[in-house]
Amino acid sequence: MPTLLIVDDEPNVLYLLEKHLRSETVKVVTAESAKVGIELVKLHQPDAVVLDVRLPDMSGLDAFNVMRAIDSRLPVIIITAHATTETAIEAMKRGAFEYLLKPIDLHELRSAVASALELSRLSRVPAVFDQTETGAATAADRIVGLSPSMQQVYKDIGRVAPQDVNVLVLGESGTGKELVARAIYQHSTRTTKPFLAINCAAIPEPLLESELFGHEKGAFTGADRRRIGKFEQADQGTIFLDEIGDMTMATQAKILRLLQDGRFERVGGNQTIATDVRIIAATNHDLHETIAAGRFREDLYYRLSVFALHLPPLRERMEDLPLLVEHFAKRFGAQLHKHVASIPPEALRLLARYDWPGNVRELQSAIKYAIVQMTSDVLLPTCLPDGIRGVTPARLPDAAYLSAGMIDVAGMVKHLADSGHEDIYREVHNVVDRIVLEELLRRVDGNQVAASRLLGISRTTLRNKLESLGLEAHEEQPPEKAK
Repeated sequence: MPTLLIVDDEPNVLYLLEKHLRSETVKVVTAESAKVGIELVKLHQPDAVVLDVRLPDMSGLDAFNVMRAIDSRLPVIIITAHATTETAIEAMKRGAFEYLLKPIDLHELRSAVASALELSRLSRVPAVFDQTETGAATAADRIVGLSPSMQQVYKDIGRVAPQDVNVLVLGESGTGKELVARAIYQHSTRTTKPFLAINCAAIPEPLLESELFGHEKGAFTGADRRRIGKFEQADQGTIFLDEIGDMTMATQAKILRLLQDGRFERVGGNQTIATDVRIIAATNHDLHETIAAGRFREDLYYRLSVFALHLPPLRERMEDLPLLVEHFAKRFGAQLHKHVASIPPEALRLLARYDWPGNVRELQSAIKYAIVQMTSDVLLPTCLPDGIRGVTPARLPDAAYLSAGMIDVAGMVKHLADSGHEDIYREVHNVVDRIVLEELLRRVDGNQVAASRLLGISRTTLRNKLESLGLEAHEEQPPEKAK
């Protein structure tokens, strides 16, 4: 269970924060002074810290410096009642994870703490190579496989990890690109420095540049204070940019400049900031096709792919399937308090017959589903999802999820879960996207410029979404000039 340390000299603030941040999955320890907080860092080795700036015995900035000297990867969230406190900004420059203003927005703080704890997990929980047939269950996240293609992946990680060069990890969705990125980081010379992971496809495009590079106060609507971006926070460390093929051309240009001379400006600022980060990027796109289509910069591709590492899809290393099944059965059996004594040959044959379009991630989900379904200690074929057993789950048309003009998301999730459907998150998003895009394009007569503006996304992203959903992506014609 991760441990969160809260340091604040106000008992009522400590009580409030502890009450709202403690949970069944997070242990909270508290301190009313900097010195006690520092001792607790040594004693408990917390996974994250919430630290007040003004403390009775030492400034929060000095305490931050001591804590980071003890553990240079410790994510620290600075809180302050003084919006203009330069020490908080200085702490961010030195590597604090976030700073928040009092009175604390508890929703914002919970989100920041969750992100900090996840960052800590990524930095500390090792991604190790499990090349044994019966790898021992440990806290490590394991990269499992004995196949020749996975042996090559292990060799590539071993070669490139100690070399301080950028790495591009290529592979289909669900092949384990983040695990490989973490293994590279944990075997690198920067392993004592921060590791930050950013999913470029999960952050709305207007916010991605600010997330990466930070922004100045007043840079855009809602920018009520300066924000330090991930590249500034990760100085001397490593950044993992997942789904980099989904970046806009403008953000790509700014990353290219950073790679060329190690400098950038915050959004809305003119101060040049130097940073030294190693970039590990990943994508499931064919970047050569994306470059040819004009959606990715060729010069950025060559900067990122100093060393390109290819992850094979599961269907091309099916000899690893029994090892993966055994690994996930042990892992999820322990999590769900169920003992998996055996997996009959018929169940393994069904798993081997399936094509696994979602790769290892889909296999992981399928085994977890099967363990939930178990009524004995044997993982029977009937426990597997319908799609793997060759039973096509009934799928309602998108229109069936509409009720009085509203999208019945809860009903959609219930139906898909009851029918044994896998990858529910993507399915729900696809249904919602299809309804939204079709309706909006009808309203603007197919004008993609108008549609992308109303959606708040770029035309490139809109085109990609239309193509992925199998919708017609007609390019609108410019209006004829009046004669």
